[in-house]
Amino acid sequence: MSCSIFYCIGALLLLSSFVSGSRLLAGKDEFVVQGRVFCDNCRAGFETAATKYLKGANVKVECRERTTAKLTYSAQGVSDETGTYNIPVSNDHQNDICEALIMESPENECSQVIKGRERAQVVLTHNDGIPSIKRFANNMGFQTYTPMSGCSQLMKMYQTDEDDF
Repeated sequence: MSCSIFYCIGALLLLSSFVSGSRLLAGKDEFVVQGRVFCDNCRAGFETAATKYLKGANVKVECRERTTAKLTYSAQGVSDETGTYNIPVSNDHQNDICEALIMESPENECSQVIKGRERAQVVLTHNDGIPSIKRFANNMGFQTYTPMSGCSQLMKMYQTDEDDF
């Protein structure tokens, strides 16, 4: 009798491990790509103290096959009031090159894409040692057509002489 109780308990434990394991695997192939979109008011090419983060910027994530560059996945999102976007991505893309790309600025006066800051590569596979489903993309940005007033003074903070090194 006691032997059958141990078998029942063992079977229950085994069954529960299968159920919890399947729950863990259910979300395994899902990711969230997070990043921010900014407006470079000083045309510095990078974020400064005058940087403004853009609400309503259109962003997309694209994955392309490594050898053929064939589009295998695409998803879009919009940045919130802090300039942050969170784009859900399904499936593991181990054999793809995936990038976040800025598509459109919500502000006409800050709609010029900063060269080199218009895309950010992200790794979307679980075979990389990262336990989280959240993947962070480098910040991407637009710039104004003319620098705002006060930028020349602000940019002096970022200047260094070679002798300073």
